Amino acid sequence: MSAWPAARAARVLRALLRIGWAVKRQAGSHRVLSREGWADYVFAFHDGEEIGPRMLARIAWQTGLTPGDL
Repeated sequence: MSAWPAARAARVLRALLRIGWAVKRQAGSHRVLSREGWADYVFAFHDGEEIGPRMLARIAWQTGLTPGDL
């Protein structure tokens, strides 16, 4: 079993904002997030969309998100 549960995109975005990411710019559902010391990350999900465990693991690798942050 994966350490990552499936989660709604709005929940994941809130968690990213809590750990220090900020919305740099937005065009539709594409949000460019920035954080000091990290490369910009494009979060391209609609708020109600379900993000599965594998995609969450990819997001975590690029942003430093942990399962406890959700």
